[in-house]
Amino acid sequence: MKISIKTYGCAMNLADSERQAGLLKEQGFEITSFRDSNIVIVNTCTVKTPTEHKILKKLNELKTSGKMVIVSGCMPPAIPGIINKFPHFSFIGVNVSDILEAVLCVKEGKRFVKLNAKEHEKCRISIPKIRKNSVIEIIPIAEGCVGNCTYCQVKLARGQLNSYPEKLILKQVKIASDKGAKEIWLTSQDNGAYGIDLNNRNNNNNKNLPGLLNKITKINGKFKVRVGMMNPNHVLNFLDELIEIYKNNKIYKFLHIPVQSGDDNVLRDMNRRYSANDFKKIVKKFRKVMKDITISTDVIVGFPTETQEAFENTIKLLQETKPDIVNISRYWERARTPAAEMKQHPGRLTKKRSRIINKIFGEIGLENNRKWIGWQGSALFSEKAKKGGGWTARNFAYKPIIVNSDKDLLGKEINVKITDASFYDFRGEII
Repeated sequence: MKISIKTYGCAMNLADSERQAGLLKEQGFEITSFRDSNIVIVNTCTVKTPTEHKILKKLNELKTSGKMVIVSGCMPPAIPGIINKFPHFSFIGVNVSDILEAVLCVKEGKRFVKLNAKEHEKCRISIPKIRKNSVIEIIPIAEGCVGNCTYCQVKLARGQLNSYPEKLILKQVKIASDKGAKEIWLTSQDNGAYGIDLNNRNNNNNKNLPGLLNKITKINGKFKVRVGMMNPNHVLNFLDELIEIYKNNKIYKFLHIPVQSGDDNVLRDMNRRYSANDFKKIVKKFRKVMKDITISTDVIVGFPTETQEAFENTIKLLQETKPDIVNISRYWERARTPAAEMKQHPGRLTKKRSRIINKIFGEIGLENNRKWIGWQGSALFSEKAKKGGGWTARNFAYKPIIVNSDKDLLGKEINVKITDASFYDFRGEII
């Protein structure tokens, strides 16, 4: 049997798909393209409604494909009605280790449905994997979260915070580095929450993200670490400690800290547990020490209680803090969430606000990026460029520099010069 895997969503989902592939290959199955496969695994995401629509469209197309289908990821446990909508498909949730049993069951013409993992299955670091990109190692450091955001379905799928043992994370970093990984992506639903549950269980407070990063940077090997998303309320608990470890050359100067809204009333209604000023404080302190750090944030526009004044407060926040990357999402009501019970804004309003924010960020991003034109220095070529051929290289601030070349540059660290910039990325040349 030949198997293909289609992945939607975040780095955590990519890591899960890599481990599904690893488990199946270990048992003799061939991982191949969609065209050549007998069985298709669709690893789903439930963060955004547009992504959900894309997935449902794909699943409907697969009904007549003649292929056997297994649906995994966040959507089945978060939206269990999908199981009845596609009665001929099999389903697991984020319980990666069940994929082998699901495939064996499907191979025999039976349906497999199991959405929850057993307690001993919840740490997936040591599961065999097939790296999608030979130079990028994605390491989940935890799963689930301690928050209860009123608009989000992810906790319905991923559950409460489960931080993975430090020794297993460190071991995996070492293994990855020895096998040629040049970038280590640390991922979870909220990296800033790492260790909270470990400390509660062990009645101490010595496990946190900066401590983990400090130990990772001491591992021998030539690699750089991309730290994934951290919520502001957790970062405030160890801000100075985090800034100190970020000075290490093994850490990309890249900070992903979602704000979601610039209005405190909306943040309260979202149950985000921090203020707009908290976000400003973190950005200001990081930039004071590292003026060239890349600040990435997330913004939701059109939340049910977002007034015009609240929306304007978000605009003011972006104009004041000038983040380098803004992931902009229109609010969509998500089933089984408290925000879905609130009075919703009409779609035309959320669409209008999204256009306004996109235009403002385009101006901010272009202003920020033009300052980098003429920069020269070392950059790691970590992937093929998504459009137009060539390669994407990343410098110390994780800036994406597109370089045209017919040579195989993957994994090479080469001096480049930035020659042009858009609001989103850069063009460069080898020097």
